[in-house]
Amino acid sequence: MAGNVLIFKVAGAACDKGWSLETCERAARKANAQTYTMGVALEPCSMPQTRRYNFSIGPQDMEVGVGIHGEPGVAREPMQSADAVVDMVMNRIFTEMPSQSGDRVAVLVNSFGSTPLMELYVLYRRVEQRLKTKGLTVAARWVGHYCTSLDMVGASVSVMHLDDELAELLAHPCDTPFFRVGK
Repeated sequence: MAGNVLIFKVAGAACDKGWSLETCERAARKANAQTYTMGVALEPCSMPQTRRYNFSIGPQDMEVGVGIHGEPGVAREPMQSADAVVDMVMNRIFTEMPSQSGDRVAVLVNSFGSTPLMELYVLYRRVEQRLKTKGLTVAARWVGHYCTSLDMVGASVSVMHLDDELAELLAHPCDTPFFRVGK
């Protein structure tokens, strides 16, 4: 899922700092172990080679746990409000992510391609509320189209549990067409 964007950012920053290959790998593995992500789709994506949808879903359903390459989810649930969807995702993330009040996190709310930015900010609002109820501080945030499944309607939430090293690497400046940090 889109949590890979945060992991790639950490690995790239470590490389840009001139760290050894082994140290870059260690940082990337730590970032991976500290990243929790889950996506929900309301419509599938169409595959470019066939122009057909890769799975079907009813108009009142949502696909939970979808893959970034347009794979169907691990469960199908009835459509819910944006807040209820975020609550479901965050409950699952909180189940897996060890944390305590005062910890810092980075958040990425990602469109699967056809979900507009305004709707992503509605999701982010609830993500931030849920993190605050746990006493967690959002140290970095990104909301947008970072890792899409072509034209899939849906979004994913990724949370990276930060330590000082991961926070420093995420804050390290980078300038690419679709991802900028710092200067």
